[in-house]
Amino acid sequence: MKRTATILSVMVIGATLLAPAGADAGHSWNNYHWARSANPVQLNLGDNVSPMWSGHLATAAADWDQSAVLDVNVVHGAAKGQCRAKSGRIEVCSDFYGDTGWLGVASISVSGGHITSAVAKMNDTYFSAPPYNTAAWRQLVMCQEIGHDFGLDHQDENFTNPNLGTCMDYTNDPSSNQHPNAHDFAQLEAIYAHLDAGSDDGGGKKCPPKKPGCSAGSRGLAGSDLSSPGEWGQLVRSNGRNALYERDFGKGHKVVTFVIWA
Repeated sequence: MKRTATILSVMVIGATLLAPAGADAGHSWNNYHWARSANPVQLNLGDNVSPMWSGHLATAAADWDQSAVLDVNVVHGAAKGQCRAKSGRIEVCSDFYGDTGWLGVASISVSGGHITSAVAKMNDTYFSAPPYNTAAWRQLVMCQEIGHDFGLDHQDENFTNPNLGTCMDYTNDPSSNQHPNAHDFAQLEAIYAHLDAGSDDGGGKKCPPKKPGCSAGSRGLAGSDLSSPGEWGQLVRSNGRNALYERDFGKGHKVVTFVIWA
C-alpha cells in the first residue's frame, strides 16, 4: 500500500535533512516526468532481457515501486530492432550490442517537458567479461538506467568518491550502490509533486488519469535504435565515464540520452 500524503511530507523533509553531504540536493533530470493527473503513476517496464538479467530487472522494479509516486510493473517486452521504444512505457533490453564503448544507455522521448516513452539498454558485450561480469555491476546499471527513465539524474558523478548507497551514484565499487536510497525517493516525490490534470503533452491530446505518454511524441525513439553517438544528437555534457546527449526533432519533441561508458 502506498504511503499517505502526510507520511509523504514527512519522508520528503526527513530524506532531505538526512541526505549524504556528497549527494546532489536536487538530482532531477531537468524536471522531466511522466504526465498524469493522479499519483501514483503506473509505469510498465517491458521485459526484453536475457535470463541472466531477469532477476536484476525484477529487483530494480521492486526497488523503485517503493516510491509513493510510482506504481512499477514488469510486463512482456514489446521492443523491436535493437530496443525501439513504445509510447507510454519503458522498454528494458539486454543484448550483445558490440564494441560500442557504452555499458548502459537510458533514453527518454520528451514532448513538451513530459516523458512519452523510454528505453534502458545493457550491453552484454561488456557485461560478459571482467570487470563488469558481476551481479553487483549488473544490478547497479539496471537500477540506474531505469531510474533515469523516471526522471532522475545522478546524485554524484565522481567514480572515486565514497559510495552514497544508491544506484544513482557512479562508483568503481558497486557493492553498496545497487538500490535506490531515501534521497532518490524524496527527489521523485518532488518531481511528481504537481499533477498534470487536463494538461496537453505537446501532441494536442489531453492526459486521462494515470495514463503516461498520451501522444505519439515518442516518434524519435520509435524511429531509431539509438545505439550509437551519431543517433544521440548533440553532446550536452560529459564527465569522462558518462555523457548526456540531446536530439531535437522540433515542435517540442526531443530525445535525451544518458550514457555510461565502459
